[in-house]
Amino acid sequence: MVSSAIILPGVEDLEVDYEQKFLILSSDDRASRRDGNTVQGHLYKIDLTDSIQTPIQLTSDFTDPFFPHGISMIPLNDSVYRIFVVNHLWGEGEVDLATNEHTIEIFDLYGDSLVHVNRLTDEAMVSPNDIVALDSARFYFTNDHGYTEGLGKLAEEYLGLAVSNAVYYDGSTYKEVADGIAYANGINVDPNKNLLYLASPRGFLVKVYEMTENGELNFVEDIDCKTGVDNIEVDPEGLIWIGAHPSLLHFSSYAQGRNPIAPSEVITIDYTAKGDYQVNSLYVEDGSHMSAATIAIPIDDNIYLGNVMDEQMVVLKR
Repeated sequence: MVSSAIILPGVEDLEVDYEQKFLILSSDDRASRRDGNTVQGHLYKIDLTDSIQTPIQLTSDFTDPFFPHGISMIPLNDSVYRIFVVNHLWGEGEVDLATNEHTIEIFDLYGDSLVHVNRLTDEAMVSPNDIVALDSARFYFTNDHGYTEGLGKLAEEYLGLAVSNAVYYDGSTYKEVADGIAYANGINVDPNKNLLYLASPRGFLVKVYEMTENGELNFVEDIDCKTGVDNIEVDPEGLIWIGAHPSLLHFSSYAQGRNPIAPSEVITIDYTAKGDYQVNSLYVEDGSHMSAATIAIPIDDNIYLGNVMDEQMVVLKR
């Protein structure tokens, strides 16, 4: 099923334009940083109509500390796209901030050129993980921890304490709209169903919410996925695609550098309404091809898989 590989480290999140057929890649060499060698992260673009599919670096001129995590992209018009990026500074300097070590960077994409538009930071960004944009200004993001140090953080990581959350930004104000989540991770929306999906890998759950006009979320239900769900993609037909970690223990050991590989899984959820859905596992492997899948993007005959800290991402043939 694996057809090819794209050599880039830690491509944790991907965004796709299904009509123009290109991908945006969020790359951060987490393995090198874990081992004491901090390397600047970057965004890349891949033209899927190009048979070679060579990644084009978009952020070579962005010199501020940049360690991208979750990303979201929306079209502003036929040729300009806005990209929202969760950025972790990891003690690399304040960069016009008071104390916060996390930002959301906003860029506009013109062809293969990326222009930095704005930087947002707020105390609501406790431990931001993923983001989903609603328009040019409004978005939701997840905090995967409620605590950033001490016994609270240990309880979250080792006991599964459910205190992480989701936050809504209306263009001027941040508001918590969901809480009591065990490691809030991937987040995405289906505007046709007016639903928001949020991954809780510690609970093996995808949490479903109905969106309201003021950004509030009404909880609908939990979907038991029986795997450590990560980032979420909703394809043009409304099918949910998720990269996942079938063994969180193996993933933890891999992330800490104690095991060389960790298993990967791709699942889909065909969601119709409350209680009416089907979860399917499409792909599982032990990590020999690529460890710790985080995102699965289907387009044409291929499925593009990102990961936490592998040296490459892989492309599957459907």
